[in-house]
Amino acid sequence: MLPWVVRRTRLPLLVLRCVACPSGRATVGDGRFRVNANGKLLDVWLLVNCVACDRTGKLTVHDRVPVRSLDAGLLAGYSGNSPSLVARALLDPAAARRNRYSLDWDGCWELVAPPVPESPWPVRITVAFDDPVPLRPEGLISLGLGVGRDEVARRIKIDIPPNRRTRQDFSFLLM
Repeated sequence: MLPWVVRRTRLPLLVLRCVACPSGRATVGDGRFRVNANGKLLDVWLLVNCVACDRTGKLTVHDRVPVRSLDAGLLAGYSGNSPSLVARALLDPAAARRNRYSLDWDGCWELVAPPVPESPWPVRITVAFDDPVPLRPEGLISLGLGVGRDEVARRIKIDIPPNRRTRQDFSFLLM
């Protein structure tokens, strides 16, 4: 079995409407949080910048949560602008629904694929995703093998639809 891995190279852009300009893209920039205390309640936002006009916007991470309900390490991570917490907050599907944004993964990932051995054939290849990058299996396999999509359709056996986007790990048989 030959392992391929899809890895994130940088954080994706957000498809998010800007309030100041017609741009539909935003970035997390340096990845900063804003923590605001109101009595014993906390608000936590992830700050994002419009790629066109550089206006700063806020994505809600926590809204009016009691201070004691947040772990001390988590609160320290928000205060210290932890890069892993920025990625976790940005990639959270619940946060995307709540803040009405989607992710633009173009140019944000790479395929780590060792060369396919000449023999023995057939070869089973597993594809693992480190982050939820939505990709079409036929395009990914075409990239990994360095062949066209029509040849991919002839040379592989796969259990999932090859032309539908997936974020889940899968495997295929190369004939």
